[in-house]
Amino acid sequence: MRNLKLLKSLRSSELQGPGSPQCFSVRSDTGSLLIASQFSVTEYNTQSGEVVSEASLTADGYLPEDGSGVVVGLQDLAELQSACLATAGGDVVLFNLNTSQLECVGSVGSGLTSMSWSPDEELVILTTGQETIIMMTKDFEPVTEVGIHQDDFGEGKFITVGWGKKETQFHGSEGKQAAQKKIQDSQPAVAWDDRKPRVTWRGDGQLFAVSAICPQTGARKVRVWNREGVLQATSEPINGLEQALCWKPSGSLIASSQRHPNKHSVVFMEKNGLLHGDFTLPFSKDQVKVKELLWNSDSTVLAVWLEDLAAGPDGTVKSYIQLWTVGNYHWYLKQSLDFDRDPQKAPVSFCWDPERPLWLHVLTHNWTSITYDWGWTTERSPGLDMTDDASVAVIDGEKVLVTTFRQCVVPPPMSSFELQLKSPVNQVTFLCQPTRTNRIAVFTSNGQISVFGKVSKEDSDRTADGFRILSHPLFLQKTFRVTSHQNDPLALRQLLWLQDELFLAVTSGILPNTTTLLMLHPVQDAADTLAVRSQVEVEGVVISTAHLSQTGTLALQLEDGQIKKLLWDCPELSVEDWHDSNGCSVNFPVPCIHTALCCISGT
Repeated sequence: MRNLKLLKSLRSSELQGPGSPQCFSVRSDTGSLLIASQFSVTEYNTQSGEVVSEASLTADGYLPEDGSGVVVGLQDLAELQSACLATAGGDVVLFNLNTSQLECVGSVGSGLTSMSWSPDEELVILTTGQETIIMMTKDFEPVTEVGIHQDDFGEGKFITVGWGKKETQFHGSEGKQAAQKKIQDSQPAVAWDDRKPRVTWRGDGQLFAVSAICPQTGARKVRVWNREGVLQATSEPINGLEQALCWKPSGSLIASSQRHPNKHSVVFMEKNGLLHGDFTLPFSKDQVKVKELLWNSDSTVLAVWLEDLAAGPDGTVKSYIQLWTVGNYHWYLKQSLDFDRDPQKAPVSFCWDPERPLWLHVLTHNWTSITYDWGWTTERSPGLDMTDDASVAVIDGEKVLVTTFRQCVVPPPMSSFELQLKSPVNQVTFLCQPTRTNRIAVFTSNGQISVFGKVSKEDSDRTADGFRILSHPLFLQKTFRVTSHQNDPLALRQLLWLQDELFLAVTSGILPNTTTLLMLHPVQDAADTLAVRSQVEVEGVVISTAHLSQTGTLALQLEDGQIKKLLWDCPELSVEDWHDSNGCSVNFPVPCIHTALCCISGT
């Protein structure tokens, strides 16, 4: 029953390299970004906004000077203190991060279409323009070269005996004629498919999968190989299989996407190539395309990068990055990052941090990098008396699943009732006022806050046939539009509902490593619009807030462990240090995962 809550975000737009970025990677030891364009490769420190090292890819002829070159892969190699990149022209180049020197370690005459390193960085897989797979060691010694397209199923071929034949099976409502049905040929891949191979490794590095266009059918087919380059299995024919491919690090499933006649799904395959489960994307079948799928390092979150198929009236398309989690065999859409239609602000690539499982890095076409730091949280009503329903709100796409634990215990994904919204939900907050803590405000990805509350108890205590209602559902009472000066997805975070029409929101400050606290209140001439009534700048990055409804006290926690007190019940916001009984400032050695306020002996 947990939600993903944005603790902080870091936006860096100081870097302006030549050309446009094509791919990037994260250095596991320093956290800096390695970015490759059609002209250069750059190491960039997002914390300081400084370029650490840079090298031209056109000066030595690795890429053409007219800007038509393409980098098909970029990988940080911590042990070698280098970055490895592969070009479409066929060169494999090492970029020494200490000396900023480039070294060509290999070249393929037919060109390269992808590069993928094993998780232990001992092996690298290259796919070539002749549709072959080249496996090499970390010292770039060839291990094997095989064709991507194989007629054989692989070593894991299924063995069937007579009783398993189609003719002898029970076919239910399909009738006997089902036994004579011929297997239909797979439909060709969709028109927008880039037709490039996709390579993904299992977390232990023992197996890797390759998705490629079959030359006979024109459809995508997935094959699984071991680290010796021996084919293990080939996927069953799957109509509508798309280009995205990512193996769950824990090793259980391979994720891809599939377009059905009536829906669009993310599907999962086992290592034997058989389908095993799926979930439906919240779009019509011809509305979006799935560009990439990426699991985070601990296999708890699946990120889906989507893009509209049809352009808007201005000729631009909208991009989304959705974060999905699973619980009790139900897939929840926990966050949806909706990007501006401006092509320069759209993502060009994204990746999870290799060391911190809930850090998501996004790079846009205009060289802006955004890092999102998420945390797990349980959104519950804050009341301490009998009027509080002990409610827990769970985000699930355009719905909020609410369970009132004072009246009933319902196992998820079921709930006491649901709140239906018009856009994906990003944040949920309960009203922080005594005896009114059951009211809920929902912040959606379209920048609106919807307020839900109960109808009067006298009118709704019993149903028409006389049954008493124990768990009263909530109804939409008002919707506010939030005006924000930032256009990035989730520019406002950690929303707190302090009073009837008064909200506190946290956003990144103007200067690096600062935070701006915003007090949102309805505009006088437009009651359905929330605007900034007052604001205050805080030195440091606020990662959590805690409020005590009995006293109105509000505490802030910074990423370095400092605790601050926000004085908000006055015309102008102000922040002061939190002092203990001895008058000393409270400063934890490391930030806490959860913070809460309580009152002990009146303090």
